[in-house]
Amino acid sequence: MEMQLHPSVLDITVRLGLTLIATILIGLNRESAGHGAGLRTVVLVGLSACIATSQANILLGVTGKTPDLFATFDVMRLPLGILTGIGFIGGGVILKHGRNVSGVTTAATIWAVTVIGICFGGGQILLGSAGTALIILTLLILRWIDIRIPRDHRGELIVASSLDQPPFPDLGELLRGSGYRAQFQGLSRNAGSGETLLRFELRWAQSEIEEPPLDILKQIRPDYEVRSFEVFKESEH
Repeated sequence: MEMQLHPSVLDITVRLGLTLIATILIGLNRESAGHGAGLRTVVLVGLSACIATSQANILLGVTGKTPDLFATFDVMRLPLGILTGIGFIGGGVILKHGRNVSGVTTAATIWAVTVIGICFGGGQILLGSAGTALIILTLLILRWIDIRIPRDHRGELIVASSLDQPPFPDLGELLRGSGYRAQFQGLSRNAGSGETLLRFELRWAQSEIEEPPLDILKQIRPDYEVRSFEVFKESEH
């Protein structure tokens, strides 16, 4: 189904209905996972894109023109304008707390449902339907695969040495062969207890479904006493 020069009420109804179904299916995935842009946001974005594209179709001047005259029509002007506006919403759901980043996949989902709305609004039913199926497949099936792929993780470990002064035990040597890599970041003196605190950046590889690497705390005792251990999580979701 191509964009009609004179869309009927039925044409517009079909476009809006398919957009609503597609965005609800995609939005339920975001809502069930508790993301900031949930069901209502995804549906509103998709419907807005569909309505805007349908409105452009309705207002398209056809009086005194033949089909050949539309060959040079700049069809990308409206979609680019819509996608530029949606970029502000997508940027708003990407959050950064210190070294932790989240919301990238949600922002991409908002951008994707906008494209779906543009497709249905322009009468591209087959393209919009195929795009909806692929987006849902990506969010559901590839998510299952993604959380099982080992990837690099980083964290900050603050410890107190059992020794009062350097040289302190080599943490990198203590962790050799365990899969963890330690890089010394600095030290400070706790005025209250008089102990020396050492700060390390840790790196290791694991999948998202694995438990936090608390076993590392056992490996460094009794040479070090753990004061804090923070994992820097970079989430795309």
